Amino acid sequence: MILAYILFVVGFVLLIFSAKWLVEGSSSIAKNFKIPDLIIGLTVVAFGTSAPELIVNVIAGVSDKPDLAIGNIIGSNISNIMLILGVTAIIMEIPVQKSTILSEIPFSLTAALLFGFLANITIFEDEKTIGLSQIDGLILIFFFFLFLLYIIYMARQNQDIDTDEIGDLSTGKAVIFSIIGIVGLFVGGKFVVDNASEIARSWGFSETFIGLTIVGIGTSLPELVTSAIAALKRNADIAVGNIVGSNIFNLLWVLGITAMISPLKFDVVSNIDILVIIGSSALLILFMLIGRKYTIDRWQGIIFVLCYVMYLYYLVDRDGKISM
Repeated sequence: MILAYILFVVGFVLLIFSAKWLVEGSSSIAKNFKIPDLIIGLTVVAFGTSAPELIVNVIAGVSDKPDLAIGNIIGSNISNIMLILGVTAIIMEIPVQKSTILSEIPFSLTAALLFGFLANITIFEDEKTIGLSQIDGLILIFFFFLFLLYIIYMARQNQDIDTDEIGDLSTGKAVIFSIIGIVGLFVGGKFVVDNASEIARSWGFSETFIGLTIVGIGTSLPELVTSAIAALKRNADIAVGNIVGSNIFNLLWVLGITAMISPLKFDVVSNIDILVIIGSSALLILFMLIGRKYTIDRWQGIIFVLCYVMYLYYLVDRDGKISM
């Protein structure tokens, strides 16, 4: 078991650093081919930063571990809003861009509702399980590309994109970085998925629980670090847009690809977790209406974190009852 814990941690480290290397390498290649920074930031960088969730999900899906795959995405999305935005807001009150409030946050809520609807289409056929078919995956990807077209249009209008993550390597080094990043992502993802199952069994917890908590939080670590640093540097206005965008990527792109590769079936009790995703997005919209205009205040960050702690308590209690 000690080896399982070590490989699990090594897997996360590989995922985080490999995603960074892949983004730096692939964005440098794109830049060397004279592709505009705007397009690189909205495509190469955005897709690269969601690579840990995608790789973990694909490996979990083809390994016939759908509970881990679903738990990873749901857990990542919930921790993105409740934990990461909550902690960031406690460090520094977060200004929110108007476009994020008017379009991206509502789109994130819509994506969560779409996911919940598609997952429950077959509930009347089997009351114990819900899931996503390959057709559902295709629908999610279709809506994802609609969102991608929208953000490209908005970015072209405003010409406002964070270029800090775009690499500046020579083509040779960029290719090496990209290859190392791709290999590291698959090795790290394999370590995380295989050893998460081992750890779940040793603790007496389900794979769903491990996915919702440890794996979900782990794949969100890059967003947590980025948002916390942005807050400390008084540059937190991009934090909400990045996190909401990550949630949309997870629900539409990552789940869509996973379902198309390997249809997902999971326990109907996961509907509670889907409701928590929907509720967290709705709460974010509510805070925009009742708090200071275009700002997430510290007291709202505290509420987010408290809600997340209560959700974790519920998960432990639920999993204990299911395992009995």
